Amino acid sequence: MGERARPSLFTIPAHRAFADALVTGLLAQHRGDPMALAQGMVLLPNNRAIRAVRDAFVRQSGGGLLLPRLVAIGDPDLGEQVGGVLDPLGEEAPIPPAVTPMRRQMMLARMVQDVRPDIDAGQALQLAQALGAVLDQMQVERVPLRALRELDLSADLSRHWQVSLTLFEILIARWPDELARIGCIDLADRRNRLFDRLADRWGAHPPPGFVAAAGISTTAPAVARLLRRVSEMPRGLVVFAGLDQHMDADAWDAIGPFDPDPVTGQRPPGHESHPQYALKRLLDRMSATREDVAQWRWGSEHDARAVRGRNISNAMLPPRLTSRWRDLKTADRSLAGVEALEIATPGEEAQAIAIALREALETPGRTAALVTPDRQLATRVSAHLRRWGIEADDSAGQPLSRLPPGTLLIAMAEAVAERFAPVPLLTLLKHPLVMRGESRLSWLEGVRGLDLLLRGPRPQAGLHGIDLLLLPQDDDRHRSLRDRVRAWWPTARAVLEPLETAFADATGLAAQLAALREQARALSADAIWAGHQGHAAADLFTEMEAAAPEGPRQADPRGLPALLDHMLGGLAVRPPQGGHPRLSILGLIEARLTQADLTILGGLNEGTWPGLPAPDPWLAPRIRRELGLPGLETRIGLAAHDFAGALGAPRVLITRARRGSGGPAVASRLWLRLKAMAGPQWKSADRYALLARAIDAPSAYGPARRPAPVPPVAARPRVIPVTDVDRLKADPFAFYARRILRLARLDPVDADAGPAWRGTAVHDVLQRWAEAGTLDPADLEARARAMFDQPQVHPLLKALWQPRLIESIRWIAAEVARDKAEGRTLLSVEQEGRADVAGVTLMGKADRLDWLADGRIGIIDYKTGKPPSARQVKAGFSLQLGLLGVLAELGGFDGLGPSPRAGDFEYWSLAKKGDQFGYRERPVDPLGKRDKIVTDEFTAHAHAHFETLANDYLLGNAPFVAQLNPELANYGDYDQLMRLEEWYGRDDG
Repeated sequence: MGERARPSLFTIPAHRAFADALVTGLLAQHRGDPMALAQGMVLLPNNRAIRAVRDAFVRQSGGGLLLPRLVAIGDPDLGEQVGGVLDPLGEEAPIPPAVTPMRRQMMLARMVQDVRPDIDAGQALQLAQALGAVLDQMQVERVPLRALRELDLSADLSRHWQVSLTLFEILIARWPDELARIGCIDLADRRNRLFDRLADRWGAHPPPGFVAAAGISTTAPAVARLLRRVSEMPRGLVVFAGLDQHMDADAWDAIGPFDPDPVTGQRPPGHESHPQYALKRLLDRMSATREDVAQWRWGSEHDARAVRGRNISNAMLPPRLTSRWRDLKTADRSLAGVEALEIATPGEEAQAIAIALREALETPGRTAALVTPDRQLATRVSAHLRRWGIEADDSAGQPLSRLPPGTLLIAMAEAVAERFAPVPLLTLLKHPLVMRGESRLSWLEGVRGLDLLLRGPRPQAGLHGIDLLLLPQDDDRHRSLRDRVRAWWPTARAVLEPLETAFADATGLAAQLAALREQARALSADAIWAGHQGHAAADLFTEMEAAAPEGPRQADPRGLPALLDHMLGGLAVRPPQGGHPRLSILGLIEARLTQADLTILGGLNEGTWPGLPAPDPWLAPRIRRELGLPGLETRIGLAAHDFAGALGAPRVLITRARRGSGGPAVASRLWLRLKAMAGPQWKSADRYALLARAIDAPSAYGPARRPAPVPPVAARPRVIPVTDVDRLKADPFAFYARRILRLARLDPVDADAGPAWRGTAVHDVLQRWAEAGTLDPADLEARARAMFDQPQVHPLLKALWQPRLIESIRWIAAEVARDKAEGRTLLSVEQEGRADVAGVTLMGKADRLDWLADGRIGIIDYKTGKPPSARQVKAGFSLQLGLLGVLAELGGFDGLGPSPRAGDFEYWSLAKKGDQFGYRERPVDPLGKRDKIVTDEFTAHAHAHFETLANDYLLGNAPFVAQLNPELANYGDYDQLMRLEEWYGRDDG
């Protein structure tokens, strides 16, 4: 049977629904013979296209139907292999099998580490993935490996690219031998061989039924040759998607590729970012022209008006011809049926899209789809739709690294890599898959207790550090909590210890993955491998373990979290079907060859759609051009083609947010093209923005006022520590929250050793030193060093703070010795006292009390930071020293004798001043110099201020007003509780 005189080539315009139009035409051509359709074959680009065409057959058939064979030619970018129908059995010389993608990436990563021994396994896998992509492109484009050696560009390249090119040549030279060792070939190579053999076989013996190649835009030479063969077969046809037949010859030629320069001999690059570039290049490789392509004459009820296709063509003119927009007639620039929505934030954009989708569903039978490469936008829209009980079919899926099975595996790796530091340990123990079932509640109670104990400085590394943290401690204010967690900890340790032990012995990637798998099973009771997400994780992990012996060397577990995040993040897990039948959320690949009555194109910002091409770490752009490989801009052209195809829906809404997560966003070049071309015809869908803002707007605003609770007198405390008096005066609400509501701020987990920790440590050391009675400076320093040598103190904490605290300790010892020589002796440290003052009990702990040479009492307060200013003290704030003096004079401290008098008040700061750590500061002066309080009047001054506060707040009915004195520094522990941001600064606040 001979070939046609000219190829059978067709295109379905962008304004038609591709899958429906294709199926309508195929049914019309074979309506008279039901078996003819079943004997045919339709070649499609990938498995997602098969689903779209199958659904179109279901819609168009109207009853029972025997479908033709739908075969995917495979998509290397998606890791899809060629459909098995095209891989015949019984060949005399069978084509070798293709190496699996996982095995190949592992082998390439090992090779990368051989030439770059300084990188870890995670980095090696990322470089291996990029190396494999370049290798695939060279094989797809049939660029021989020897072409690398024939390049003469070294003088023009930077040192970085010269090194990369050298390493690339070494790796490419080794790769064929590695494949020969395992008896496999590359997937792209096998695809080429299969297509060549298929084209030859069909040339000699065409299949008995029809063959239609539809929607294929891959420009690979092997694919182009196969498509040419199909178009020449008696019952073959090739149907392109969205080939622009409205462009005139000048515009078509302006796309490129261009002829070589007659002087330099170099070929200028074409406009690879143009949506028609790939199709034009495919036609060139098929030895066909645009004039050979006829328009597919069938359509469907889902098509837009034909004028839409011409207007899309005008909007996508090559850059040098966009000046034509000025002369376009209104009909040629009109985008009737296309609306644009520009909104403030991504949150409002998602809300508006959800409203538009729900509006479309109000019409029976109408379909709607959101097409976006922005996964955050898709997730937000799904969440908004659920408020109305609409479950969208999100076919793009989510990366496995963000789903529960993936996050558990990464959390386990991070916990081991950081030796069970507090944050990764708690992340692992709280994971929703850990200890599921009846024991989950008791498990979480234990984890919450451990969480409270881990708030503060980090304990020692490993599970042993947690063991030390739970040991009984002297003067432990968390004793009951520590006892409870100590009883629970063996249960948690039993499932964590095998993981720690396994990684201590596992020196290879395979052993580490096996250890993770076994302990993930134990931690989750096999829940990690259940469901469609768990099955995907199990399959991927099985492939990784099987290929790991040939993979990169991985001895240090610190690189494992990044490795897992990279590998798991590369697999998108799609939920099983079951969403709304008329609503879908699609990525760019999923949206190809599909169309809905309402198509929303979301996220039209530069860097999102089109996305920025990822840089190639192996080949510079000029090297790629000289080798004849597609440029990095090619992906922008494919994204632009997807955009142009989606614009052909009957009704289109395009959206963008003016701000992104990191600041102002730039509108996509595609958005700007449409807006510039449409001019006055640009139609905005502002109604959705108004609805998005109105849907959650309250009917009436009730702004918060400054809180000023007035608890009954009986609920007000009658005992107050001196440390809380300043809080009561500066921020009565904070006092109310702390002392009446009994709310206390929790320290962060794994917090730095801040002033509170340093103060507690210094106070403890000084107290033990003073109680020993020697007051020997050497003994004080020895006790400070012993405190840092305790097993529960983390080595990093010791390295950071021991030198500073030792310097401060030495200064204190020297000052005590100097005071002793002047007749001043240490009386007591950390002594608690209390007395009735102004009708309430005032209590406090004096850091140190001294006997002065004149028989009076000296009161000292240690500060790890800067002490309060004399101005604050005189204004009635920072009265702690004065109130301790009041307690002393009222006999509140034991051992002071009859009628004691406070004669000196000092802050001993351990902060740095000048060249040393430690200095003394007095808020008083015997003569009141420098605007300080007279020393002998300080206790009376403090007593008067305290009496006023006690009468107003503790014995009276004064409201506890929030931020009464906002100019004073406070910790802000209760700002959220008092809703500070809602009322602070308002005139009526």
